[in-house]
Amino acid sequence: MSVLRLIYLALAIWGAIHPMYFFLQWFGEHGWDLGPMLKAWNVNAAARGLVWDLTISAIALTVFIVAEVATRRNWLALVAIPATFCIGVSCGLPLYLFLRSRPVR
Repeated sequence: MSVLRLIYLALAIWGAIHPMYFFLQWFGEHGWDLGPMLKAWNVNAAARGLVWDLTISAIALTVFIVAEVATRRNWLALVAIPATFCIGVSCGLPLYLFLRSRPVR
């Protein structure tokens, strides 16, 4: 495996674990109700801006993945879409780059 692929994989793992640490802290303090979390994401203009930034990035990444999969027929790369929306762009993007950069056979 190339160094670049290892970097992508490490970033995908980090992008899954690090944000999840903070989400689990939140759920530990406030329970598993998503309502208060959604309210916190809209607490001020800066938080709202960040939420929209990540949402638009996730949608753009999804469109890119679908277009690339339609062209390259790399069906496994579709797993990056649920990773993006269930974990975050910090996991989905490097995961997709890892899957896309595998050697072509």
